[in-house]
Amino acid sequence: MEVLDGLPADHPDAIRSRRDLRRVHHAMGTRGIVLRGLRAMTARHPKARPLRVLEIGAGDGSLMLGVAQALAPSWSGVDLTLLDRQALISPHTITRYQEVGWTATQAVGDVLDWAADLGGNAVQAPWDLIVANLFLHHFEGAQLDSILRFVAHKSLGFLACEPRRNWLALAGSHLIGAIGVNHVTREDSVLSVHAGFNGHELSARWPHQGKLWNVQEYSAGLFSHCLRAERTGLTGLNG
Repeated sequence: MEVLDGLPADHPDAIRSRRDLRRVHHAMGTRGIVLRGLRAMTARHPKARPLRVLEIGAGDGSLMLGVAQALAPSWSGVDLTLLDRQALISPHTITRYQEVGWTATQAVGDVLDWAADLGGNAVQAPWDLIVANLFLHHFEGAQLDSILRFVAHKSLGFLACEPRRNWLALAGSHLIGAIGVNHVTREDSVLSVHAGFNGHELSARWPHQGKLWNVQEYSAGLFSHCLRAERTGLTGLNG
């Protein structure tokens, strides 16, 4: 478990580390990687209703806000659900989503609980897209499999951007202090690389193979590793 995960939401080190994550995303180029991944998705934006998107492990919602601001000209009226175990999204952030024409709703809960309720009424679904940013690496084994089953059952498309597990990313994680992050972020950066992914580790765990899904796993930027999965037979999200 990473250090931040064990701190109360209002702990000063946790507050600072969440701010640090914005610097980390900037250094990793996460927003651009997510934008390219979403623009490459082929599922068409539904015309009769808003596009429904879920981000799991959304944190304070700031990364997805940057994505929304860039996508808004072509992705208008998106209905976005931001899921996290802690209530970290401010009213100001929700307002900023509204300013670009997106409706953002904070959902406080554990994705593992949602995954355990596939057949129940507690989880609203399906979503056109589910997005995960630096989130899946917090899980392994049966928990990771449960999340991927949930995603495959409840969505038409999925994009995950995770830490890449290789020597370059590990070296970068040891140098992360150079961008001014605190001790929690420095320690967690190293742990996240060790818990990251490479090769086809995620696609090998994807629950629905064959003709139902088009699954691609690839390296992105210097430090990131992505999984993009789409149900087949759907056309053109980016219009």
